[in-house]
Amino acid sequence: MTTNLRSLIPSLKDKIYFNYGGQGPLPTPSLKKIINSWEKLQEIGPFTNKVWPYINNEVILTKKLIAKLMGVKIKNIALSENISTGMVLPLWGIDFIDGDEILISDCEHPGIVAAVRELCQRYKLRLNIFPIQKISNLNDELVIHENKKYLKNTKILIISHVLWNFGYEVPLKELKNELEKVNKNSYLIVDGAQSFGHIEIEEKVRNSDLYAITSHKWACGPEGLGAFYVSDRFIGRTRPTIIGWKSLKKEQGIYEPSDNLLHEDARKFEIATSCIPLLAGLRESLSLFENDIPNNKKNKIISAMSNKLWFELNQFKDIELALKSPLKNGIVSFNVNRVIDKNAFIKKLGLKKIWIRVIEDPKWFRVCIHQITQEDEIDLLLNEVKLLMK
Repeated sequence: MTTNLRSLIPSLKDKIYFNYGGQGPLPTPSLKKIINSWEKLQEIGPFTNKVWPYINNEVILTKKLIAKLMGVKIKNIALSENISTGMVLPLWGIDFIDGDEILISDCEHPGIVAAVRELCQRYKLRLNIFPIQKISNLNDELVIHENKKYLKNTKILIISHVLWNFGYEVPLKELKNELEKVNKNSYLIVDGAQSFGHIEIEEKVRNSDLYAITSHKWACGPEGLGAFYVSDRFIGRTRPTIIGWKSLKKEQGIYEPSDNLLHEDARKFEIATSCIPLLAGLRESLSLFENDIPNNKKNKIISAMSNKLWFELNQFKDIELALKSPLKNGIVSFNVNRVIDKNAFIKKLGLKKIWIRVIEDPKWFRVCIHQITQEDEIDLLLNEVKLLMK
């Protein structure tokens, strides 16, 4: 990691930041790209001859980059505003019948869980919970084995690629294979909030039917922008929940009877007007971090730092770590048994300009280590945790 890149991120100048899984800080060059795009749009003028080619080019450039990073075709990429819209709206377009079962892990974001509960109530679906939290010493073999017990009647499996509370990377390929053995018409829906910009996903996304990502976390892009991959099978068998002009092949003749109004690719799930300047900001952030450390080398650097933190925390008598070493990514979750008021603990660290967060259910502390994290920052965190535990 180059010092120069950190100097381009104002948020890091006066704090030690470990909350990249919540929101990553936006580099100044990315902000400038957004502003430049706004200015360009206003210079061209809305609804002029030149504005549509500019917008189309911005969309295509961004989708091409996202498709490359996800290892999929551009026709399978749709843009969204965040993970929730990217997951929930397509999910509601699946053709359900009474009694269909949705299986969701107990390590999902509350917003997704709430949406699934509402979906089940509205369409009289069954909801089953895959209790990952009860699996001691999380590993792929155990997760696959335990998951089989819950798949018998599953039509939809919803799970995060990297669990936001534990940091465990789920074996998507194996879970997809087991799901298809039970039900060929099933779907694997994946929350990629903690993976995009964090781990390599190029060879893994295609194991899902829907895989949603966001700009504003590990990728350090702007908030309000996301994207999702949908498989050809998902595109062909489902209908969009909300339809707007972006969903349509053409606006002309909309009052004429037709069974073929919608795009036949991922664009059928896009809705209407969105914030185009954000696209330039995300592309710039991705470029800055790739130029700093190539994606194929990033995980080794991040894992080395997270394992250093894990090893040092493991020396503390009253600390319980969520996962066994060696860790494979930048999320380190732990509990300090003697600390009852965890939010007060976070605030005390904040007074030292060190920022981690509390994760609910289970109530852990979570540290996110990024490629721009420095080892001396980890040392400072360890020292402060040690002092606060006295």
